Amino acid sequence: MKRQLKSVVSISALAATVLAPVLLFAGSASAKPTGTQATYVGAGVAAGLTNGGQDGDAATFGGNIQGRFAVPNTPVSLRGAVLFSDETSAIIPMISYDVPVTNNANIYLGAGYSFVEANGQPTPLGNQDAPVLALGAEAQIGQNVVVYGDTKLGIEAYQNSPASAVSVQGGVGYRFR
Repeated sequence: MKRQLKSVVSISALAATVLAPVLLFAGSASAKPTGTQATYVGAGVAAGLTNGGQDGDAATFGGNIQGRFAVPNTPVSLRGAVLFSDETSAIIPMISYDVPVTNNANIYLGAGYSFVEANGQPTPLGNQDAPVLALGAEAQIGQNVVVYGDTKLGIEAYQNSPASAVSVQGGVGYRFR
């Protein structure tokens, strides 16, 4: 319970860190913000913040490829992410609930599952398959440019350990719809 509380506090603090720059780039807010309906694919960095306490569980730095398909006329998006290290990658399909914060920016809460390609090898989000929760933000800063950042929590994402994994991602995407 203590580890889960620590993870929740960490994810909340990191989400606040992610939101600050997004809101600066997003533009002015209106009375009822519309958010962004951008469908995009982007790339950036991923940093693991935790370890599972066993050999091969160290926090890992790597990259990410993330995408979003905005379901028209709903606050729901289908998302996908690949978090990779120099040893393997985690493939994460997700669904999210998106909340507009300005006319060009959203925050979102997502849920999915992480599939680690080589169980036991480190990724920024642990070293085994696990359920994933995400909290993030995205903003459209130009006609076809989207910046995004999120924090992912992999629940019991380490082999031989009950520890959860926390990673932070950020990147730039290309809007194609």
